[in-house]
Amino acid sequence: MRASRLISLVLLLQSRETMTAAELARELEVSERTVYRDVLALSAAGVPVYADRGRAGGYRLLGGYRTRLTGLSRDEAEALFLAGLPGPAGDMGLADAVAAAELKVLAALPPSLRDAPARTGQRFHLDVPGWFRESAPPPRLAELAGAVWRDRTVELRYRRGGREVTRALAPYGLVLKNGVWYLVGRVGDGWRTYRVDRVVDVEVGPERFDRDERFDLGEYWREQAGAFLRDLLRDRVTVRLGPAGLRVLRHLVDAPFVYEEAVAAAGRPDGQGRLVLRLPVESVDVAYAQLLALGPEVEVLAPPELRARFAEAARRAAALYADPPPDTGPPRGVDPPGDGPSGDAGQR
Repeated sequence: MRASRLISLVLLLQSRETMTAAELARELEVSERTVYRDVLALSAAGVPVYADRGRAGGYRLLGGYRTRLTGLSRDEAEALFLAGLPGPAGDMGLADAVAAAELKVLAALPPSLRDAPARTGQRFHLDVPGWFRESAPPPRLAELAGAVWRDRTVELRYRRGGREVTRALAPYGLVLKNGVWYLVGRVGDGWRTYRVDRVVDVEVGPERFDRDERFDLGEYWREQAGAFLRDLLRDRVTVRLGPAGLRVLRHLVDAPFVYEEAVAAAGRPDGQGRLVLRLPVESVDVAYAQLLALGPEVEVLAPPELRARFAEAARRAAALYADPPPDTGPPRGVDPPGDGPSGDAGQR
């Protein structure tokens, strides 16, 4: 375990030139004290790592030192080829680049590992688009990906409602969520998100923009996605559920935090194991459609209009099942038992 961490430390310094002990500790998920010990161990082993003092200081490798660590385990080699699975890279126009990189990696592997791409392809397939969704990439995706790679400003013409709008922006990144591509860009001093399939035209500018290296695309997307969901869930309903209803409800809510936060705020169950939850929902109509799937495992307490709708649904269901179903005979095209072509049904 420590040997793997020491190798990772050398590779981090090799790729980033200078890193502080705190930065190394975050990357390696260890304490700063462990980083100090590891640096001493590397120095004792002959790796020329040293500390650069001052405000912009940190650890670095002396004189362009490059490690000769070329060995890959089978797991590492096969994991590399997961990056070349068909899908997003091809959608962004990078299929040729990925194929060329795979060939170079394959040529560098020892013979015992050259079956890695075949093993990976046999075991994993990435099908990104959601069900019932077009699988073709948006027409302007490759152009936008090129602008993102090269830090080029763009002018977009895209559909907003029933009209087209033009925006000039600095394209910082692309996000693929549930089969839908989104472009994240800087407009003035703010950030905006656009659905790529609504982009009608793209004009890539000749000049590069100065990228803010502090911008974290993953963190931005997590914050925006969470804010979007919370803003969407504007109404509240109060329900009482037993253990069976709670198990099903987990899979019905729009976002995991909705269930987790509601259960955490509910307190202790009553004597029958039931909890009273206050759930954020998109609307009363959406709540009715979702909670109806729980049937008798849920009791709606509020708002009154939703409880009345469930009471009416319960009365209608009870009326349907009040009497035995009428004898309508066997389904059309199905012979009753004993009357099949051989006449010996039921005698086996």
